[in-house]
Amino acid sequence: MINRHNYKDLVWVDAQSPTQDEVRSLMEEFGLHPLVADEILRPTIRPKVDFYDNHIYLILRFPAITHKHDGGDNHEIDFILGKNFIITAHYDHIDQLHESSKVFEVSSILDKSVIGHHAGFIFFYIIKDLYKMLDGQLEHINNDFIEIQSKVFSGNEREMVNSISHINRDLLNFKQIIRPHKEVLESFEIAGTKFFGQEFSYYLRSIIGEYYKISSILDGHRETVLDLRDTNDSLLTTKTNDIMKTLTITAFILLPLTFIGQLFGMSLIYIPFAANPYAFWVIVSVMGVVGVCLFGYFKFFKKWM
Repeated sequence: MINRHNYKDLVWVDAQSPTQDEVRSLMEEFGLHPLVADEILRPTIRPKVDFYDNHIYLILRFPAITHKHDGGDNHEIDFILGKNFIITAHYDHIDQLHESSKVFEVSSILDKSVIGHHAGFIFFYIIKDLYKMLDGQLEHINNDFIEIQSKVFSGNEREMVNSISHINRDLLNFKQIIRPHKEVLESFEIAGTKFFGQEFSYYLRSIIGEYYKISSILDGHRETVLDLRDTNDSLLTTKTNDIMKTLTITAFILLPLTFIGQLFGMSLIYIPFAANPYAFWVIVSVMGVVGVCLFGYFKFFKKWM
């Protein structure tokens, strides 16, 4: 599906899952290199940037955290930048690109000069919106941190193990996807400065700054999730140790009582109190006194309970 937007002499073509005929038409209209035309037909393994005579070809992947504990997804966007045209090719619906196209249409209707006089400025505003989308996803994770922290200190440590693991996985996937952006954008800065002119270098450096901003927030989230995991593990270990201590003390109290019961339960002739009609209650009383004494010793003297 092809959507075309025009502003003065600038053209933005947004292609979602383009067909061979659509790609061939774009190739003929904008003079695309055959290798570029072939690559936008299908997803590419890794991000990259290539420089041609009349256009720059750029591939970037953007993470998409779904918050459904399924590991999230990622979207590939291919950018083809000429002097007066930009082509974006992708294989999934991307809300942020749709929002950017609306802004572009409004700007063209209102004849705003903020867009700039070449296609590099369109790319600049698109990429800023995409990084803004990533910022929003990381902000959502920050809200998850607040909720998890509240539950961790409310006695739900065991339930939070899975939640913390899911967030950690999302952040790992996020970091893995955007890690190549640094090298790609730095290479694009060199190619873009030659292609669009030195005056555009400020905007190219600003794009790299957006990446570093997201990378910094991501590193902060990674530190937070590791600290949360350590805190949760410590609380869970403490609770487990308390349970084991209680079970051990209980077993220690029951041990002498079991011994007394087994001792007087032996089938021997000369068992003390064997002929006493109150023997059972005497033995039970002795066991009760021993149990209470041991409980009091651990509770009040040792303070283990």
